[in-house]
Amino acid sequence: MSDLHPALTTGLDEDLLPLSALLQQRGVAHRIFEENGQQVLVVARPEQAPQVLALYRAWRAGEVRIDLQRRGRVPPLVTTGSWRTVPVTALLIAGSIACFGLFYLGAYNWMGYLTFTPFELVDGKPVFTRIGGQYWRLVTPAFLHFSWLHIVFNSLWLWELGRKVERVMGHLNMFGLFLVIAMVSNFSQYAFGGPGLFGGMSGVVYGLLGFSWVAPMLQPAWRIQPSPTLMLFMVGWLVLCLVGVVEGLGFGAIANAAHLGGLLGGAVLGVLFGMLSAADKNGRMNDDSGQD
Repeated sequence: MSDLHPALTTGLDEDLLPLSALLQQRGVAHRIFEENGQQVLVVARPEQAPQVLALYRAWRAGEVRIDLQRRGRVPPLVTTGSWRTVPVTALLIAGSIACFGLFYLGAYNWMGYLTFTPFELVDGKPVFTRIGGQYWRLVTPAFLHFSWLHIVFNSLWLWELGRKVERVMGHLNMFGLFLVIAMVSNFSQYAFGGPGLFGGMSGVVYGLLGFSWVAPMLQPAWRIQPSPTLMLFMVGWLVLCLVGVVEGLGFGAIANAAHLGGLLGGAVLGVLFGMLSAADKNGRMNDDSGQD
């Protein structure tokens, strides 16, 4: 479901399970997700939105009975709140935490398999060698985190941005976005910073930020655009990192090229996805008009 059309917005305290069951019985594919402290129900086809609203009002007025024991063949594409609805985002966070746990417990030997460039310790210092066809290294540095603050903040931001993108774009697209953004951000850091120990989901986070910022401009049905406050904070933090303030405060070396590369890469992907979705929508509209 690439084009989503808002049909209903309600408070978080309202149980929409009966309404979702009714929509299933009637074969209406839909999503229900949380956005800005509210539940949002979206459908695939714009003409279904007023139908859903009418059903909701009839249900609230007691004019429609819903049998929760009988379900239709079309399940809701996403329900609210659960990590099970965003498995890619959840697995990325879990993988990052697992890798950090190994690092924290002192299991350093495995780290050499995840860095962008292989290295060997000589007199206690890393000596980097060529990648040599080990292409997984283009992605795996994203799972490396070197402090509690690093892993906590990246996980929180990844959950905040990733779950919204995954709910709208789907699991496969989310995984593809992660792979491309991770490769772009990691290669950017390597290209501008040279061989070194760098890692973290920050580049991916900024990539998702760029995607969420740009894509809805071309496809307004994708309700994933960050709030102005969030954009101001994230861009402000990026600027503070670029001018050296964050590093000067003792946060350690910052992979600025990865952040910038991720942000720009995500924005470009947002343009591409948005244009493709808009073109697909226009094509369907032309087909429909040609059949009239």
